[in-house]
Amino acid sequence: MEHSRRDFIKKAAVAAAGFYIVPRHVLGKGFIAPSDKLVIAGIGAGGKGASDIDWFNKTGKVNIGYLCDVDDRQSAGTRKAFPNAKYYKDFREMLDKEGKSIDAVSVSTPDHTHAVAAMAAMQLNKHVYVQKPLTHDIYEARKLTEAAHRYKVVTQMGNQGSSGDGVRQLQDWHHANLIGDVHTVYCFTDRPIWPQGVPRPTNISNIPPELNFDLWLGTAPKRDYFEELLPFNWRGWWDFGTGALGDMACHIMAPAFAVLGLGYPISAECSVATKYITNWNRGYFPESGPISSHITLVFQGKNGKPNVELHWMDGGIQPTRPDELGPNEVMGDGGNGVIFIGTKGKMMAGTYGVNPQLLPTARTKEVKVPITVARVKGGEDGHYAAWVEAAIAGYGSKEAKNLSSHFDIAGPLTESVLMGNLAIRSADIRKKNGDDFDYPGRNIKLLWDGPNMKITNFDEANQFVKRTYRDGWGLL
Repeated sequence: MEHSRRDFIKKAAVAAAGFYIVPRHVLGKGFIAPSDKLVIAGIGAGGKGASDIDWFNKTGKVNIGYLCDVDDRQSAGTRKAFPNAKYYKDFREMLDKEGKSIDAVSVSTPDHTHAVAAMAAMQLNKHVYVQKPLTHDIYEARKLTEAAHRYKVVTQMGNQGSSGDGVRQLQDWHHANLIGDVHTVYCFTDRPIWPQGVPRPTNISNIPPELNFDLWLGTAPKRDYFEELLPFNWRGWWDFGTGALGDMACHIMAPAFAVLGLGYPISAECSVATKYITNWNRGYFPESGPISSHITLVFQGKNGKPNVELHWMDGGIQPTRPDELGPNEVMGDGGNGVIFIGTKGKMMAGTYGVNPQLLPTARTKEVKVPITVARVKGGEDGHYAAWVEAAIAGYGSKEAKNLSSHFDIAGPLTESVLMGNLAIRSADIRKKNGDDFDYPGRNIKLLWDGPNMKITNFDEANQFVKRTYRDGWGLL
């Protein structure tokens, strides 16, 4: 990283960008010379990418040196906010031309581009911050997790709630054995809030001149552009997004992984709701996610503990209210939440692990336990600053090891999230039997060999572990 900073300082672009190298003693105590700041390149400069870049900038310890986005409309606000940052449309070109001047990269693109952008940066030994879900496919998550150590870079996934005080309070309660051995976890969300369970539109629209749609497609198959695909509704299409699970599970399932130390699931099954075309014919639209689903993941118990059954529910489906929760009390945060059921009691929280409560809720204020898990300075907001500090400290540092969602944590979490999608998509497989097709949506219990990334009882499902990229794109 120090080498890249020296190269950056030497470049004439520094002066053009308005970075002035001033000795520390001139700036005074508490000020950071621009030459000592982390030079960040943002891949994805609109939407969530814009807010990520803003959070990094607020730390006061970075220079936003480069921006990259395929859509000039989406990136307009960020380019205006950082007029001295050099702008690219293709992250491959940016990394090829500017790699020596970049210390770290933030990736906030649609899901299908996360892995290739992050891997390209990591191969240049750049620290990476990648929005959730870490990747589109299970295989990609495993490869990024391995690459973090191969290239010795500092990593963090953008599920900021994992740095919040709420998750750590849940851990403290569990460590104090207040709820005993957890055997069941319910995670639920009101997502999707975009179209799913629908056929692909047949009306082809003109591509906006500000958008390089071919670059946006990236790894995905060649598809026609249609209105309202961007900037948000891509989430419902398997070519690009990962549905309700990809959008929210890295937030809502993260407390379960932190509290219980979960790894790879050993099985997955699902039931899904599809959209009706008429009162008699159910729609079959395998290109988009379902309008709602119920996923069950089973994790092997550790050290004689019982197996953990984790239920994921989306589309507004929610678990039965715990008996200990008052009839007028809010479950989770209303639309989203997580509930832990143990042999001695229960606890719950909202999205990101916020507002943790023991059940009955009166116990929350009555029970005091020791703090066993150190809090992150700034909580959720500190998620960004913690990564910046760790990247400055470097790979292997105490700061890097203490990150809440480095890839050793985020990788297995993302793989488990994506196992839910693998179960959903496997239920959509139609197997021909003579002249008839089996009815899609049947419930199959998939047995998962986590270390080898393989379904052992239904080989057709393995096609969803690793997708085939479009020519010209790859994950080395």
